[in-house]
Amino acid sequence: MKVSFIVPNFNGEEILHKNLPRVLEAAELYGEAIQHFTEVIVIDDCSTDRSVTVIESIFSKKMSKHVKCLLLKNSVNKGFSSTVNKGARQATGEILVLLNTDAYPEDTKNFLVSPLGYFSDPNCFAVGFMDKSVEQDGSIVMRGRGVGCWKRGVLVHIKGNVSKQNTLWVSGGSSAYRKTTWDTLGGMNEIYNPFYWEDIDLSYRALKSGYSIIFDPKCVVVHEHERGAIKRSRSRFTVQTIAHRNQLFFVWLNLTDPALLIAHILWLPYHILNTLRQGDCTFLIGFFQAVMRLPEILRLKGHNSAQFVLSDGQVVSEFTSEVR
Repeated sequence: MKVSFIVPNFNGEEILHKNLPRVLEAAELYGEAIQHFTEVIVIDDCSTDRSVTVIESIFSKKMSKHVKCLLLKNSVNKGFSSTVNKGARQATGEILVLLNTDAYPEDTKNFLVSPLGYFSDPNCFAVGFMDKSVEQDGSIVMRGRGVGCWKRGVLVHIKGNVSKQNTLWVSGGSSAYRKTTWDTLGGMNEIYNPFYWEDIDLSYRALKSGYSIIFDPKCVVVHEHERGAIKRSRSRFTVQTIAHRNQLFFVWLNLTDPALLIAHILWLPYHILNTLRQGDCTFLIGFFQAVMRLPEILRLKGHNSAQFVLSDGQVVSEFTSEVR
């Protein structure tokens, strides 16, 4: 299978030095194994640091017939979904491998051996990787599998048991996707820019459209979350507001079960008042920001619904017991 690595970057100068060469090494080793070139596409989201210079320097040193390097640049900062979609549109690989700049393959030689095997099933859309997550205190937590259920009118999602392979979503920072299905689904929804919920949305739409997604614990990436761009460039207040707004986007775009829709409407006042009682207005601000986008949401919802073949209850049924 021909593979295209998609690496979105925003102000990642510091970690590009360390992580991008490892991605290129994994790409080259895979290219040698299949005797075909592997693409590495880095998309810079209008960085204000020296990221572009660093990327160009690293690419210039990687001259190989087994790796094709491509740097794309956004003229303005657009956000994660738009940046990834830009790379996916340029990709020629059958499989898209998404890696954030704060992640790198632990085993560059065998990185793609296990996940690519799942794509022999034509119904398989995506495979999520095991995240060897380096936490703020230096501890290591194994992540990558997600579970969830509909509760109090919203989708509640948490880290799942990584010994299992079924998953409710795969992380947009460490996963592989079948490009033909990606194109059919329309890629990541850019309404979620600048970040958060776009990968859960894409996975949920895929499941609800009848495709399968898998968590592969054998494919490991080291993920240094605390060094990523979001936590370095945004205030906690801004991040929380965007998270609440995008959570509402997700519900309004994807929820179609009548009983769950009614529950969402009835629980909205509770969520607003509950956060205000805690002295936190981020949910209220996120709610009003979401309401301002309702015409766009309704248009996108119509497109989503036309592809759905399962109900919301059917999508989450196998995960509910792990959440409650």
